[in-house]
Amino acid sequence: MEEKRIAVLSVVVEDRSQAEKLNAYLSEYGEYVVGRMGIPYRERNVSVLCVVLDAPPSAVNALTGKIGQLSGVTAKTLFGKI
Repeated sequence: MEEKRIAVLSVVVEDRSQAEKLNAYLSEYGEYVVGRMGIPYRERNVSVLCVVLDAPPSAVNALTGKIGQLSGVTAKTLFGKI
């Protein structure tokens, strides 16, 4: 079994019509989500999400890839050393 690691997934949503798909992906990987924070930045017409995960790197990478494929959505991940 692949070892779990702590990761922070940062997401910038420029196209709010993608919110339903984004939330579906986060729900699909919900067993790994430690917590999430979403900030609507109205002045710039974007939303910024921070999702903390405790998951195998392959699951984190798969989730990041799926989210990153959404039009108008950018996703990047930072892995902790633990």
